[in-house]
Parts: sequence; C-alpha cells; structure tokens
Amino acid sequence: MSAQGSAAPGGREAAWMLEYRDIYAGGRLLPAAAADVITVANPATEEIVGSAPASTGPDVDTAVRAARLAFDTGPWPQAGPAERAAALDRLALALEARAPDTARLVTAEMGMPITLSRRHNGEAPVGILRYYAALARALRPEEIRVAIGFPGRTMVRRAPVGVAAVVAPWNYPLASALSQLGPALAAGCTVILKPAAQTSLSGYLLAEAIEAAEFPPGVFNLVTGPHEVAELLARHPGVDTVSFAGPAAVGRRIAIACAETVKPVHLELGGKSAAIVLDDADLGAAAAALGQLAFANSGQTRFATAQVLAPRLRYEETLASLAAAAASRVIGDPMAPDTTVGPLVSPRHRATVESYVAASTARGARLAAGGRRPAAPVRGYYYQPTVLAAGTASPDPVFGPVVSVIPYCREAEIVALLGDGGGALAGSVWTADLARGLGLARRLQAGPFGVNGYQPDLGAPDCLDAYLRARAVFLPEPAAVS
Repeated sequence: MSAQGSAAPGGREAAWMLEYRDIYAGGRLLPAAAADVITVANPATEEIVGSAPASTGPDVDTAVRAARLAFDTGPWPQAGPAERAAALDRLALALEARAPDTARLVTAEMGMPITLSRRHNGEAPVGILRYYAALARALRPEEIRVAIGFPGRTMVRRAPVGVAAVVAPWNYPLASALSQLGPALAAGCTVILKPAAQTSLSGYLLAEAIEAAEFPPGVFNLVTGPHEVAELLARHPGVDTVSFAGPAAVGRRIAIACAETVKPVHLELGGKSAAIVLDDADLGAAAAALGQLAFANSGQTRFATAQVLAPRLRYEETLASLAAAAASRVIGDPMAPDTTVGPLVSPRHRATVESYVAASTARGARLAAGGRRPAAPVRGYYYQPTVLAAGTASPDPVFGPVVSVIPYCREAEIVALLGDGGGALAGSVWTADLARGLGLARRLQAGPFGVNGYQPDLGAPDCLDAYLRARAVFLPEPAAVS
C-alpha cells in the first residue's frame, strides 16, 4: 500500500506529502466516491503534509458491506481464540516494525512531541495488541452452569457482537484506536475505523500493518472524513456497535444516531481532570508530577489536570510551585527530542484556548504563568503553559495547556467545589497519608482516580466484554455436552 507523493515521513527538514484518494475496504485500497479531500496541516510548521478522502455515504456503504460480508461469511468470527490471538500478535509485530515512522507521522499530523509520540503511538499500540492477544487466548466461548429454574444446565455462549465501528480521536490517535480495535478484533468482530480528520494519514499506516499481518479481507476497513462520516456509520443498519471518543457535542449526535437503529454505543467524551492537594502534601513532588499531567501533549489529553484544589494556608506556595513547573517546560519543534510542549492541533483550537484564558481573567482570575503565545517559534499554533489563580472551579475546563488553582479551607469543601465529579473525567489526590488520600478518592464521583500519581491501566477494566454477546442455551438433564 502506498500514497501518492513522496515516501515515508522524515524530520522537519524533509519535504514530503502523503496524498490518499482511496478508502480501505475488503482488504484493498478502493477509489473513494468522494471528490473532496481533507487536508492535514503540520501544526508546528503550518505546511500541508497530506490529504485523504472526505468520505461520503457511498464510501461508508462500501466499507460496511466489506465488514458485513467478512463477518457473515468470512473465517474471522468462526476462528478459534488462539487463531485470533496469533493474528493480533502478528499485527503487533507489524506495528512494531513501523513504530518510528508512525511516531513521526503523528507528530507531523497533530504536533505531539516526538518523545511522547514514540511512547503513545509507537510502543503503546503494540502493548495493547499483545494484551488483548493474551485475553483472547484465555477466552472461554462456552461455559456450562447449573440451571436454577429447572433440573438441567445452561450453556452460556459468548460470540462476537458483529460489525464494530470505531471512531478515534486526534490527540492519541493510534493508542486510542487500538484500545477499541484490540478488544473488537480479539472478540471476533470485523471493524471499520474512522480516524479524526487531523490524523487520517496514520490510519493508512495501520491498514498497511493489517495487510502485513495477513488478516482476512474485510476484517479491517478504513474510511476518513469529518464528523458527519461517524454519524453515517452510527446510523448504518449494517453496523452492530459503535465506539466513539471525542467531543461531547458530537458524542450526543452519535448516541442519537445509534438509538435510531437500537445498537449499543460506547462513548468516551470530553472532560479533564481535577487534582486535590492536601495540606500535608510534598509540594515539590506534587507540582512536578502535576506539571507533566497538565501540560504533556499541550494539555490535549482527556485525563490531563485542568484544576488543582489547594489548601488556603498553602495556596500561594502551591501556585508558585505550579507556575515554576509551567515555566520549566521546553516549547519548540515537536520533532526535537528535548521539546516537552509542542503546538496545539489547529489555529481554531488555539483560538479556543485564548478565549478561555481571556474570559477567565475577565472574571477575576490572575495569571501566574503563561497566558500568551510564545515569542518563538514564530510559526505554528503554539501557546504557553498557563497557570491561573482562580476563585472557583470551572464546569467546562479548556482542552489545552491551562490549569486553574482553586483555594479551599476545609476538606469537606472539596466535594462541594467539584460537585458531582465537577465534569472531571479523572482525578488525583496528593498527600503524605495514603489512607487519607484513598478515603477521599472513595468519596468523590469522578472517573479513574490516582493517589500521589495518575497512570491509566489498560486492564482496569478491559473492554473485551463490550464486543461479546452472551446468549443462553438450555440443556435439560441428562443432556451431554461435547
């Protein structure tokens, strides 16, 4: 598989273009019905690095038909767990071989610093696939239970749901995509991937790896385009389940579209993280870790720390520590290994961050660090890591390198300040007393929570069951089961 234009991506000095005019369906590239394309601009240089089809209804139909045929008549759903696991291991090897190119390409697509991209777009997808390969090997498609309502037994059969549409976000495109594609493929589903428009190009590298891993035709399919393509997939009667990660406004439309054909949908929507600093915390260690959580990937992470609740008696100390952490970040060329803050994904996204900071200061927030575009680099959609001294929590933190520090007097105020999770997708608490931190974590209603750190765990819980359908087969005694 190859794109029109020059070869694999290189560093900043290399001029290259990846121009795709095809979708990937049924094991091959097919000319897209759509005449329009989406262009991908490098957010660090503002130069066009590639293009992909702005798919329309006929392209979606082609991809769904290929996935449907592969599921209804192909070998993949009927393959044994060990056979599917072996295929996932082959795919892991194929992605491992392409990891350097994938990391560079994603950095060019959306500006993630190369050191971070190597980890999240090169190494993480490989680890995800190997994890689900191991789960596939341990999968028991049939289980016999003693019946409760009659004298006999019940066989519980676990079979793949069917055709799965996976709509991936742009901020961690390969890791997020494989977090759903891995369990779907392990379960025996056939899949259609719709990457975010900004990171469409890396989807073709994944298709190339699928070919190298010798998956049956139609097991993996790829369509590119704007959010409307995701809605077409969600409404399509040939799709059995949908996974979506992205903005809440789009997620609501996806959920409504799935309701029209009564299919399950799994949503991971916008939102960010809140951190709680208790009065006994080691501020030096907490600020260093929170600086990484707040500003890595330019704050464009769903579990990134956007709000820090600090005890009033240590408020200025906490504010100064976080401001120092922000100032220590290295803004620059995302292809450079020492860069820790790259550009935001687009000029529109930077404008959103700027508007949020302006509105916050107009309401009385005080700038403790950042709050503007850096003097250098001159080109690119950069914005300084920003720390705000704010009086109250925000129900809708911005998806960028901005953290607000909010004072509290008593621990009982924390729950009230954050409300019912405070819009937090995740959270953390920082304290010298582990039991105290764990007790607070149990009281709050946010998503995953860390004590003196935050590191997501793939298996807490895994997503395999989301792509399996359980059905019962009733067996009166003394039926034999082979």
